[in-house]
Amino acid sequence: MNLRAARAARGWSQSRLVREIELYAMHRGLTVASTASLSVYVSEWENDRRAVSEQYAKVLRAILGMTNVELFGDDAEAATAAVTADDYDVLIQRIDSAHSVSGSLVETMFRQTELIRTMDRQLGAPGMVDQMQAHLATLSDALAFAVLPSARKPVARALAGAATLAAWQALDVGAADRAWRHYETAKSAARDADDVLYLSHAMGEQAYVLLDAGRTELAIELVREAREASGPRLSPRLSAWLHAAEAEMCAHAGKTGDCQRALDLAAHALPEGDEPRDP
Repeated sequence: MNLRAARAARGWSQSRLVREIELYAMHRGLTVASTASLSVYVSEWENDRRAVSEQYAKVLRAILGMTNVELFGDDAEAATAAVTADDYDVLIQRIDSAHSVSGSLVETMFRQTELIRTMDRQLGAPGMVDQMQAHLATLSDALAFAVLPSARKPVARALAGAATLAAWQALDVGAADRAWRHYETAKSAARDADDVLYLSHAMGEQAYVLLDAGRTELAIELVREAREASGPRLSPRLSAWLHAAEAEMCAHAGKTGDCQRALDLAAHALPEGDEPRDP
């Protein structure tokens, strides 16, 4: 149980955690125990004298912006594992299921990512941890058991987009290690999909993890590599964003000339029109 450390990392007292639980429940119409009882629960949870029910585990994950494993340890994930290594019947069932994934289902996966993106903008990253983890698990399973490239590529592309969003959400709540791992998943999926645009996008965002960690020079190198990864296939809007990201990082490094040049290139690359999204 890592609840005490997670609370302390945010500078919260046990009373503050109780208030956050109550506020989360109030805004979502949930029923929780009284303030006095919650105070006892938090103390007992942190001292391993009371098991955390799924109802409260969901609330804690949301307000702390942590996954089940990050909050409760590896045992939480091990307890949910249902497939044994030698269970060939289950393996074949999953392979057959992945093989039958249709284009319409992949499109549904893309729409689910966009729905989570929209909800993230309205509710904030901490409240979307459970939804995003479940979404990633579905996509990862579909890709893990897809055998032929024709089945793997569309699912891999969907996973690349979802993992990049999950990484940005993790970075938003300060979970740098989780963000980095999600970006690695996104890059691997983009390579599996043979989609250099998704690869460049994941690399460009991953550079912000390095920037936040104080490795500014390495961040600049990575965002430049991200632009080169797509070569002539780089879309105008993505090119503009990568140049702008490089400019921001050069500003952090105090490289005024490089910053200005990157901004000029971003302005030049940005296409005309008011289309808000890169196809």
